Amino acid sequence: MITLKEALTKSEEELKALRQELEEKARESGLNAYVGFEHSGEGVPILIKDNIQVRDWPVTSGSKILQGYIAPYEATAISNLKSKGMMAFGRANMDEFAMGSTTESSYYGPTLNPHDSSRVPGGSSGGSAAAVAGGLAIAALGSDTGGSIRQPAAYCGCVGFKPTYGRVSRFGLAAYASSLDQIGPITQNVEDAAILYDAIAGHDPKDSTSADYETVSIADNLDPSRKLTIAVIDNYISEADAEIQAAYAQTVKVLEEAGHTIVHKEMSNTKYDIATYYIVATAEAATNLARFDGVRYGRRAESNNLSELYYNTRSEGFGEEVKRRILLGNFVLSSGYYDAYYLKAQKVRHLIRDEFTKIFDEVDLILSPVAPGVAPKIGSMQDPLEMYKSDMYTIAINLAGLPALSLPVGESSGGMPIGLQLIGKAFDEQTVFDGAYSLEQSLKQSK
Repeated sequence: MITLKEALTKSEEELKALRQELEEKARESGLNAYVGFEHSGEGVPILIKDNIQVRDWPVTSGSKILQGYIAPYEATAISNLKSKGMMAFGRANMDEFAMGSTTESSYYGPTLNPHDSSRVPGGSSGGSAAAVAGGLAIAALGSDTGGSIRQPAAYCGCVGFKPTYGRVSRFGLAAYASSLDQIGPITQNVEDAAILYDAIAGHDPKDSTSADYETVSIADNLDPSRKLTIAVIDNYISEADAEIQAAYAQTVKVLEEAGHTIVHKEMSNTKYDIATYYIVATAEAATNLARFDGVRYGRRAESNNLSELYYNTRSEGFGEEVKRRILLGNFVLSSGYYDAYYLKAQKVRHLIRDEFTKIFDEVDLILSPVAPGVAPKIGSMQDPLEMYKSDMYTIAINLAGLPALSLPVGESSGGMPIGLQLIGKAFDEQTVFDGAYSLEQSLKQSK
């Protein structure tokens, strides 16, 4: 598949033929990565996750409750994209309202992993990652609330980047957990991720959480020759599968051979991350999803009075996982439990951020697994707690608002991709990309 960097040099005529070819391939593929083939703008086609608003598109967040909703406005990330020679091309499948790690909770059915169609592509941006890895998209946009860009990228063998919280405008992104959500790129390589990130980043007065920092091009300043100090979190690795541990050890060796300094550190048990994340995220989700009541957006159920309208619309419109998270969110926010759960979770969130800050006083980057294993089989995660545990390595980064990039470093014995992530200091995207670019090049040379 042509890279994003190459595609940006093509004429409009060549891009038109490319778009036609991509659409034909996607319709025939059987991966269920696309849920719509709408086009908006001109230029290089970029697949858009189904929770990012594109004017006049049906945008459904993978849910039954938003069937019939047409976006009346455009997300800032989409406007930025269009001003840089790219266009919105197709809607990517996703877990309903971005709640899930497998894309199985989608109203449109699960997306398949292009490396093994019996396995999940990850989630919630599973459609975006499967399309890029399967040669059905040059690049894609996803959203990351607790690993929803990095984990599917790792499962599918492509590059996924979650920017620092506030770097990319959330205006036009369907809210799941407002203090955690970020839009980011899923691409074929590190350089393409930098190009797409540059296109969408920047301050936006329409988003009150948007950071007013000067934006400098990352792609133009990529430097794989920079020698960095990278932390290895020893107690994190012990919770991963043997194949992930082996790939991790091999990657550390590759980084050392490339001239980077490796230091060993410890962090708190990931069980605190999981508990904190699922309290904060579900509390925010319960509040954000209250707006879907059958009155203002999308689908409206048959009913005889107002309370029936609310009850029927939400009962029929939301899937099981979304209902589970709304229930949990309302519980932790309810009188008598607010202090015991939500307030305590916010305090632990602060401790998690402080722990990262302390490590970053001594190092430039942290190397971490993305998931404890390779992509699981479709239908194998019947227990929601098992699915929640699969996020153990990604959620702390969202709680702390840090940038992190997932890239493929090897394969399992069964031929499934293994990805690791590099985590950086807040607003230091350049170092994350430099380290990832260096690792990517070193891995190519070591093959």
